[in-house]
Amino acid sequence: MTASALGRDFRLLWCAAVASRFGDALRTPALALLAAAVTRDPRVIAAVTVAAQVPPLLLGLLGGVYADRWDRRRTMALVDGVRAGVVAALAAAVAADRAGVEVLLVAAFLLAGLGTLFDSASFALLPALVPPAGLTRANGRLQAGTAVAGGFLGAPAAGVLFATAPALPFAVDAVTFAVAAVLVLALAPAPVVAAKAPRGSVWGEVVEGVRWLRGHQTLWRVTLLAAASNLAISGIMAVLVLYALDVLRVPPAGYGLFAAAAILGGVAGALGAGRLAARLGTVPALCAVLAAQTVALTGFALARHPLPGGFALAVFAAGTVVWNSLCASYGQRHVPAGLLGRVGAAQRMVGLLTAPVGAMLAGLAAAAYGTVPVTGAAAGTFALVTLAAWRTLRPAARAASRPVGAA
Repeated sequence: MTASALGRDFRLLWCAAVASRFGDALRTPALALLAAAVTRDPRVIAAVTVAAQVPPLLLGLLGGVYADRWDRRRTMALVDGVRAGVVAALAAAVAADRAGVEVLLVAAFLLAGLGTLFDSASFALLPALVPPAGLTRANGRLQAGTAVAGGFLGAPAAGVLFATAPALPFAVDAVTFAVAAVLVLALAPAPVVAAKAPRGSVWGEVVEGVRWLRGHQTLWRVTLLAAASNLAISGIMAVLVLYALDVLRVPPAGYGLFAAAAILGGVAGALGAGRLAARLGTVPALCAVLAAQTVALTGFALARHPLPGGFALAVFAAGTVVWNSLCASYGQRHVPAGLLGRVGAAQRMVGLLTAPVGAMLAGLAAAAYGTVPVTGAAAGTFALVTLAAWRTLRPAARAASRPVGAA
């Protein structure tokens, strides 16, 4: 879990990511609880959620541009410092009983907007800290650490801290951002690849990144496959609680334990991603993961008891984390250093576009036909994605000369 073999700089980045994720896991539910305490209007509460979802769509590509223009280490530290200030101000407003709806909306938007720049810079920085052969392992360790910090530590603590004092989870979140900023600043400057001088306008650089992604056949196909699978994943997540309670007969008091199966699966997948890539190669492993997820999701759709349903969900979640780790490492190995921020941002943008569509369709279908057809449709979608992957990625899989993953 400490990833000591990946070097001092990666350990610092890992600790910063874990600390930040722990704070996020405190803030996100606390923000929802605070919104519910301020108003019972579901439209207003939903608006706070939307305020945190819009910035990645509006600003994601711009975040990629500036991640390529600016020193990535300093950018990440600055962003975390600013986020620490924003959350500290929110904590002060909550403590003073001055956190109205407007304050919540502004805070949610600012934090999500700053997060787009941080994510692009972090994605682009990792290849400067870790050798190419260690990227899949490094991405897996990052996902495992953040999953434990968020799912097992932060989320359960959020409600306890909020009940103790509504401002407390925000104050702790501010501290975690400050700690993360200090840890990132402690990274050695030398390994950071300096971005090339900007050429032309901001939007010209955005187009350059998108064109590069579109022109790389394998990476573009992987991006489209990820977007298609996100359609099914967001649909499952939208009805998961209803399916668990009504179909799998999970007791309400046991839902947290049931949901923890997905976190455990994700951690296991994150820790095993590097070994899978080393054995099969990155692109063949991507195809194999999709096939395993299709089987797991089919089992989930057929399950009628919490135990097999929870096991299938854990396997599916493991596959999702492995897929994300493999995709990230593949892009970090193949995209030029000066384009990593923009190409990574473009990939995330394509994936984000399908998520709300999947959730909306799942909600409408579940309202009309129940949750069982939704899970079946998700399994069918993954089967189609798997077939498409085996067909479209096969040339790249054959071209892989080494099983380390440089497919």
